Amino acid sequence: MNSSLVFRRFWCFNAATSSSSSSSASSTLCFASNKKPLVFLGSPQVSATVLDALLNASTAPDSLFEVAAIVTQPPSRKSRGKKLMPSPLAQHALDRGFPSNLIFTPERAGEDVFLSNLRDLQPELCITAAYGNILPSKFLNIPTSGTVNIHPSLLPLYRGAAPVQRSLQDGVKETGVSLAFTVRALDAGPVIARKRMEIEDQIKAPELLDLLFYEGSKLLIRELPSIFDGSAKVKAQPQDDSKATLAPKIASEESWLSFDEEAPVLHNKGGLELELKL
Repeated sequence: MNSSLVFRRFWCFNAATSSSSSSSASSTLCFASNKKPLVFLGSPQVSATVLDALLNASTAPDSLFEVAAIVTQPPSRKSRGKKLMPSPLAQHALDRGFPSNLIFTPERAGEDVFLSNLRDLQPELCITAAYGNILPSKFLNIPTSGTVNIHPSLLPLYRGAAPVQRSLQDGVKETGVSLAFTVRALDAGPVIARKRMEIEDQIKAPELLDLLFYEGSKLLIRELPSIFDGSAKVKAQPQDDSKATLAPKIASEESWLSFDEEAPVLHNKGGLELELKL
């Protein structure tokens, strides 16, 4: 990647242009800024809700930060034509006019080249929302104010990849979204804030996921000043690991509904929008 934030107050990146003879030239653009550089990590469409909230908040006259870069899953081949397509978040960012050379797509978040580019950005803070890759210690050590994750459950409940689906499967009546610092252990970092919500009887997983990330984005914007000034680390509450439950990804063998199961089980699994087995 050829983009960097050389200093926190000066945003610089190289713009490469190619001629018809395939030769290239490089020019450097710099923008003075007093705002703190923030890097956002996400991949599915639902994470675009958080990106929109950050981009909109960053344009406010009194904003403390700017979105310096986006990190997302690499392009993948989709549809019958097997065309290589960017992640939903990357496409959303491009549609909003976000610079393509500031969208990073490493296969793994521990790649040396990627980490070198991240260090060049000198991020004050990293925010994750359904990114989908494990963040190693050498990543977590880079942002000055740490990495904060939006997790759609009331941590320490439902740690893992499918908290919304598992909560619906269990038939619980209350869920929520948590804002927590990221540590090496899965979804186990200190919790900055939570928002509780009742689960409506007929709600489906995609709808609930959208709602939780929408509420999570509002929670994040509210708490950003305390994260930047360090007070969030002081007030963040350690999780009680003895109360933790896990929410692993839904396995393929779970993707069927059978009329041999009891009605409450069918109802709860129906919220997952799974296939019906007759």
